Amino acid sequence: MTHTIDLHVHSCFSDGTCTPGQLIQLAKARGLSAIALTDHDTVAGIAEAIDTASGSGIELIPGIEMSCLYGGKDIHIVGLLIDHKNPSLLHSVRRYQNNRANRNVLMAEKLTAGGFLVTVPELERQFPGATLTRAHFAKFFVEKGLWHNKDEAFNKYIGEGCPFYVKKTYVSPDEAIDVIHRAGGIAILAHPLLYHMTDQELESMVAHLKTLGLDGIETMYSTYSDAQQLYMLHLAADYQLLKSGGSDFHGANKPDISLGTGYGKLRVPYSYLHIIKEYIQEKNQKKIMPAQ
Repeated sequence: MTHTIDLHVHSCFSDGTCTPGQLIQLAKARGLSAIALTDHDTVAGIAEAIDTASGSGIELIPGIEMSCLYGGKDIHIVGLLIDHKNPSLLHSVRRYQNNRANRNVLMAEKLTAGGFLVTVPELERQFPGATLTRAHFAKFFVEKGLWHNKDEAFNKYIGEGCPFYVKKTYVSPDEAIDVIHRAGGIAILAHPLLYHMTDQELESMVAHLKTLGLDGIETMYSTYSDAQQLYMLHLAADYQLLKSGGSDFHGANKPDISLGTGYGKLRVPYSYLHIIKEYIQEKNQKKIMPAQ
């Protein structure tokens, strides 16, 4: 039997709905061998995930997903096998959290001025311990009965170009890759096909990110068709990048996506993780080898 894994998973510490402990239990129930907790701009849930995974038979891969700006587009870089206690990483994460907190205050003020009363402390009480995102604003107003659903929230109120949208503060891709590397991890370009680039634009971006130290790309993802997956595999081979993959599971916030299997057919083999580990080991050995 092929052991399967999921290297792109979110908890309630960002915009998912499951606790890290629940993710481990769900991974076990679904017969997975390993999952990576890759919350947006935070590592706050990793300690709980590691603790719950201990003795469970599930391997927990510490990770993070970082939002970057490239050519005016919001792209995401996932860090895998990071040291979640690394001081440099934690310093950067605090800065990202402060930027996010400032954005949330501005969005709350904008919504309140527009007749949708909300404060950040209210959101914090409703979603304790979460890294607040627009998904939490959406859920807040849907549960109040003021907005119909998440789609309406993003299409009419808080999505880009909508009345209550507040621009994000981004880090550059080179900073994100550097932060991940400083924490001992590898940098993976998340879901490349979601950026709606032409093939030429996408390949140009991958080539540029490779020069910045990008280690891999997600060649398997919930939304990929067979043809798209094949394209991603060719792209990884052409640029000598590691292969990664995951569902981008968010629990009830993306109810059609299941942990480990995405929309049903996703199967990320454990061999992906094995090769990633070998790559990191080789990298570390090169660092400590004396100069000849």
